[in-house]
Amino acid sequence: MAATDSAKTRLYVDDDLGDGQKVDLSASQAHYLKHVLRLSASDRVVLFNGRDGEWLSRIDAIGRGCGSLEITCQLRAQSEEPDLWLLFAPIKRARLDFLVQKAVELGVSRIMPVTTDRTEVRRLNVERHRTNVIEATEQCERMTLPSFAEPQSLAAILDSFPEDRTLAVCAERGDAPMLGDVLRAPEAAMQRWAILCGPEGGFTERELDALGKLHFISLVSLGPRILRAETAVLSAVTCWQAALGDWRQRPPERDLA
Repeated sequence: MAATDSAKTRLYVDDDLGDGQKVDLSASQAHYLKHVLRLSASDRVVLFNGRDGEWLSRIDAIGRGCGSLEITCQLRAQSEEPDLWLLFAPIKRARLDFLVQKAVELGVSRIMPVTTDRTEVRRLNVERHRTNVIEATEQCERMTLPSFAEPQSLAAILDSFPEDRTLAVCAERGDAPMLGDVLRAPEAAMQRWAILCGPEGGFTERELDALGKLHFISLVSLGPRILRAETAVLSAVTCWQAALGDWRQRPPERDLA
C-alpha cells in the first residue's frame, strides 16, 4: 500500500515510543493536526522523541484540544548525530529565527546564545526559540532534538567551558588560519568541536586577546569578506559538516509503505 500524504507529518513527543503504545496529543498538537493539516481518525503521523527512533502511528481519536495516536511500527532505529555546539551572539528577531532554523537543519546539537561587548540583542524569549527548534527538527527529519540554552555572557561561557572540546572562534583577523584548513588537519577528527561566531561588528580586541590565551581556543577565519552574523554562522557550520560531520555518509532510508 502506498504511503499517504499524512505519513509525511512528523511530531516530536516526550513519551516513550514502542509497538502498540498510545500517545496523547497536547492541545497545540491536536489543533495543528485537526485544524491546520485537516487530518482525522486513521490518518498516519510519524513520531520521534530523540531516544527510541522514529515510529509510524495512526490517529486514534482527535477532538477539540485533545487526541491520541496509536503506534503501529518503527520506521528508523535511533542513530547518533554529530556532536557540534554552536555559540553565537544574538541578532534581531527575524534573522535570529532564520539562523536557529538553519542551524537545526544543518545538524547542530547544542545552540548557545552568548552576549559579547558588541551584542545588541540581550533579551531572548527562550521558550519561543525552543519551539522554533522543535518545528525545524520535525521538518528536516532529524532524529534528535537540539538543545537551546539560556543566554550567558562570553566570560561566563568561557569559565565553564569544557577544556576537552575545541572552540573554533570565527575572528576577523588576517593572521588566523582558514577554518576549512583547520578542520582538514589529521588531528581534527579526534577532537570534539564547538563554533563561536561574534556579533555585528565582530569581537573587540579585548575579547580576542582573552580568547587567544585559552588553550582550547582556535582562532579561525571565514575568508576575505565581511559576513553578516547569520551568514558567518551557517558558513562555519557548513564547513564543519563537510569536513567532519554526517554529510560524508548516506542517510538511512525508511519505508512508509
